[in-house]
Amino acid sequence: MTTLRLTADQDMTAALARMLAATARPGDTILLDGPVGAGKTHFARAFIRARQGPAAEDVPSPTFTLVQTYDDPMGTEVWHADLYRLTDPAELDELGLDEARDSAICLIEWPDRMETLPDTALTVAIMPDDDPDLRRIALSGPDLSRAVARARFVRGAGWADARVVPLAGDASARRYFRLTGPDGAAVLMDDPAGDCGQFVAMTHWLRERGFGAPELLAADTAAGLLLVQDLGDDLVARVLRDRPAQAQAIHDRITNLLVALHRHEVPDFVPALDGPALAEQAGLFADWYPQAVDQTDGFGRDIAPVIAALHADLAADQPPVLALRDFHAENLIWRGEAPLGLIDYQDAVSCHPAYDLVSVLQDARHEVAPAIETASIARYLAATGLDEGRFRAAYALLGAQRNLRILGIFTRLCVRDGKPRYLDFMPRVWGYVQRNLAHPALAPLARTLTGLPAPDGATLDRIRRRCAR
Repeated sequence: MTTLRLTADQDMTAALARMLAATARPGDTILLDGPVGAGKTHFARAFIRARQGPAAEDVPSPTFTLVQTYDDPMGTEVWHADLYRLTDPAELDELGLDEARDSAICLIEWPDRMETLPDTALTVAIMPDDDPDLRRIALSGPDLSRAVARARFVRGAGWADARVVPLAGDASARRYFRLTGPDGAAVLMDDPAGDCGQFVAMTHWLRERGFGAPELLAADTAAGLLLVQDLGDDLVARVLRDRPAQAQAIHDRITNLLVALHRHEVPDFVPALDGPALAEQAGLFADWYPQAVDQTDGFGRDIAPVIAALHADLAADQPPVLALRDFHAENLIWRGEAPLGLIDYQDAVSCHPAYDLVSVLQDARHEVAPAIETASIARYLAATGLDEGRFRAAYALLGAQRNLRILGIFTRLCVRDGKPRYLDFMPRVWGYVQRNLAHPALAPLARTLTGLPAPDGATLDRIRRRCAR
């Protein structure tokens, strides 16, 4: 339990409430402490309206009713209690507040009237300041520093009034939020590792060359916070799901994008993903998957040197291009005739031109028909004039390397980080590995994997039993 202290005006207080509302979950309790007129109801009102969004109701103080409840379009119920007039803690049973705390989000003013305070509650203590326009706020609870940093950032960027809604993240520690305010929408990117500089550099590079990266609206790279243009919700993955008849045309657009991208000289600020680096990355598979499936005799230790040797033979002679790396249907935005929107490219590298083609055509989350994969490769080759035989061999190698690494990452996310949901993608990823290993040039790599259990139902159950809790 940590305590953070800050001085805030009304806008900052509301921005903090909205930021906490974005990540609150059913069962969370927030205790609002402070004297009469400190701003507890102001905080609660901003919190509840942020949860409700366009359907927001009036939020009166529940001083006389003691409790007000609000339907929450985000999937739960919000209880707002004011215990100032509570004369006996036993009355809480009549209010139903104790029971509600199990499934609702509860905001409780005057928590000192309670007989016992919840152990896991977040406390927001609001006190007057010498300046009547300011309040001194002390927050006590777990994992608060990022929420406070986000609130300060959006306040400084002029988005203090915006509603904040979490967006689906990825397998990293980065988090994304959509801000909706009077002037439209934007996306807040929170990278606690503070690695935003590369994203900013790549954004400028891509936009200067006409690619569909979002406009940068505000940045604090030292804090790991960015505010960028909202490119919308039409992820290519959703468009492909809703309009399957257009799958080939959509993949033609994606292939054309890669052809255009690869005509540009690689920027000098991206790292190289060469043979040794690819081999090192494959170590993630050897470090996690064999042990998780009870192959404890050093299985997989030969994978990295084999990949390095194969890269030297099959791919090292090809001049590298810019690879956005996490280039797949979940990171592309469909915008009609406008250029495809690009997100999540901060890990861009200099690599063999087959790498991003593999990434989008052998997608862990989305099945691409083999005929579309074949047609897309042929389209890329026709546009670039690269040697077909060598390109297809390199494509198979990069596909095997990338998907082995993904299997290692998904295993680690379960065993170490307690995130088993990625295991559901592993059979598809294993299928890609087998497809790539069927290329004759990859026979040495195929031999190193002989006898390794596939991620079938029994194997995945074995991994789940090791999942961190």
